[in-house]
Amino acid sequence: MEILQNDLLLRAARGEQVERVPVWMMRQAGRILSEYRSVREKAGSFIQLATNPELAAEVTIQPVDILGVDAAIIFSDILVIPEAMGLPYLMEEKVGPIFPEVIKTMADVDKLIVSDPEVELKYVLDAIRIVKKELNGRVPLIGFAGAPFTLLCYMIEGRGSKTFSKAKKYLYSEPELSYALLQKITDSTIAYLKAQVAAGANLVQIFDSWAGILSPEQYRIYSLPYIAQICDAITEVPVTVFAKGAFFAREEMGKLNCETIGLDWNMDIAESRRLIGDSKTLQGNLDPCVLYGSFDEIKKQTRSMIQQFGGQKYIANLGHGVYPDTDPEKVKCFIDTVKEYSL
Repeated sequence: MEILQNDLLLRAARGEQVERVPVWMMRQAGRILSEYRSVREKAGSFIQLATNPELAAEVTIQPVDILGVDAAIIFSDILVIPEAMGLPYLMEEKVGPIFPEVIKTMADVDKLIVSDPEVELKYVLDAIRIVKKELNGRVPLIGFAGAPFTLLCYMIEGRGSKTFSKAKKYLYSEPELSYALLQKITDSTIAYLKAQVAAGANLVQIFDSWAGILSPEQYRIYSLPYIAQICDAITEVPVTVFAKGAFFAREEMGKLNCETIGLDWNMDIAESRRLIGDSKTLQGNLDPCVLYGSFDEIKKQTRSMIQQFGGQKYIANLGHGVYPDTDPEKVKCFIDTVKEYSL
């Protein structure tokens, strides 16, 4: 059993009493830090950085050293799963991910493999092992994966989109293909997250970044059942589900076999607690744009947020990833304000 010097995050996730609120941020290992930018430059590209275990480990640990967060999150990308299944992607500067080949037919789905994480995703697992050694029990390490529906969006659309209308079209015109693809992604994701845990991840998060483009009915059909399969399968460590924009599914999320539900900044805190229930820990949900405000404004908004969440069964975070042009000093102000808050 690993002994952690700081296990606040894990205790909060499990619903145990904490002396203070734990805090970390989505996209904390990234462009807000000049130290990250210099490692990225050395790597040559985002993908070369993400696939180099030593460099990925280095940028994973940076926010722990520089910002003082209560957890590290492995530096990687949700799109490593499609790539491992046989659908590679490119990361174009100022454009985002591009898939040269996309899923169009059932034959394309049949060609995909259920990946073996120790083969196709060994570089992520190696990075986790290096991080665990380097952290030496200082804070927990978070592993993660994209939710199956969010990955389907990219695998059919081929790039980012505001509407993902091409991908959504398949839900109506090719439901059997959609089910088959979602199941294959789910099977790969379960194997991948279990391998992350075996490599040393203390907690895992499922990111459903494009949940909000679905209707409530579609979400119940094409996303929640697959997230539920993942939650049911990961029994070794606490699981967090973060579904951006899925305000309509909070009650159903309360029934998922996970420990923590992440809220985006559009989700009212009191209403969310009522809908989700008392059995889950909540995570979130400061608007990332608050960090553009003055130091006093950041402190005020952060304290107000903690008051509303109530301190226990709560992990402080933003309602989405920190924006890349945010001043690291403002980020540190947010983190320090959480850490100084008296319960």
